[in-house]
Amino acid sequence: MILVDLQIAGRNLLKHTKRNLLLGGAIATVTLLLVVMGGLTQGMRSAMLESATTLMTGHVNVGGFYKVTSGTSAPLVSDYPRVLADTRRLVPELDYFTVRVRGWAKGVSERASMDLVLGGVDIAQEVAFRRMIQVKEGDLGELAQPNTLLLFEDQARKLEVQVGDVVTLSAPTARGVNNTADLRVAAVARNIGILSSFSAFMPAETLRRLYQLNDTTTGAIHLYLKEPARDSQVAARLRSGLAQAGYRVMDPDPRPYWEKLFAKVNAEDWTGQKLDVTTWEDEMTFLSWILKAILGLTGVLIFILLVIVVVGILNTLAIAIRERTREIGTLRAIGMQRRKVLWLFLLEAALLGLCGTVAGAVAGVALCAAVDAAHLAVPESVQMFLMQQHLTLAVQAKAVLEDVLFVAAVTTLAALLPAFHAARLRPVTAMHHIG
Repeated sequence: MILVDLQIAGRNLLKHTKRNLLLGGAIATVTLLLVVMGGLTQGMRSAMLESATTLMTGHVNVGGFYKVTSGTSAPLVSDYPRVLADTRRLVPELDYFTVRVRGWAKGVSERASMDLVLGGVDIAQEVAFRRMIQVKEGDLGELAQPNTLLLFEDQARKLEVQVGDVVTLSAPTARGVNNTADLRVAAVARNIGILSSFSAFMPAETLRRLYQLNDTTTGAIHLYLKEPARDSQVAARLRSGLAQAGYRVMDPDPRPYWEKLFAKVNAEDWTGQKLDVTTWEDEMTFLSWILKAILGLTGVLIFILLVIVVVGILNTLAIAIRERTREIGTLRAIGMQRRKVLWLFLLEAALLGLCGTVAGAVAGVALCAAVDAAHLAVPESVQMFLMQQHLTLAVQAKAVLEDVLFVAAVTTLAALLPAFHAARLRPVTAMHHIG
């Protein structure tokens, strides 16, 4: 029976090919835009995750703050080997970890200066870091030597330095005094989005000496999970587990550590050590507005297009009902129930919506694949916002299926009102309709 109904719906659509092609094209365009914008935002999110987990954060982080006085704090974790041992016990999903010293300093060359966020690394343990960093000049392996520094292209350009030059770092210690160190530029790497505009790296021991820290103090333990999507569950479990193990643990706060340092921790009345467990998304909230803005603009654009499509469907079906009023009256007169009339008009709209959305989804996926294959370079001025050096549209099959079902459902629901109107026509009135 359903096949007969589909044949009737298909025949009615083919009767008005030009009109239905225009409407189907509009539906396909909306679906295509949904697929492309979904691929863009997912590509940005993937790039953000990749650059963030390379430069600044793990999937989950065990950081903290140490306060010598209630008004003076530093982003430190004391006795980190013990914290690390308890953390590994509490996270069986752990793939690998890195230990990073955190800091910031004024970098001064002979010609210029700039503020730098510093990461102290043990380059031998930084597997993903060595894989992701693309060295333009110098040797990344030299970061194993003390008093060396890795800069990114833009930083080297601003400081007007190259490999072998010396940069002086001036940093405030946890005791409120400034310390300085002269570091040799060992390597200059290609930019990795916005994060590489202010992040620089040096050996962990060199950064500890700059901040006058002992060997068992670090900035944060970065945890990389076998399943990154479980980061929030792991973070929640770590907070309660570390608290039960006797550590003082801060309440969840989705802000990066440096924002808490300046806006929250110094204003709190406590001293000593507190641990802070965060996810990579917490540490990147200062950039998430870009994704939210693009999602918002996408939502507005799609809403406007959907309104146009819905109005088009209403008009198209209203015209179709007017043109087929006598046909409807005849069908009702020979015994067709109102529910059947309603069903046929909804089926017609659903078939049109499904054909349009599938065509749009196929075109969207093909367009995304073509853009990825073209490996288009993103202008440097836009890299900061797209967080990509090459435009990448990451299409997910589940998201495409959701887009298809969503647009098809909207187009079908838009047909409800005219379909009800057709079903309520009285046979006698419909058969005497002139038009």
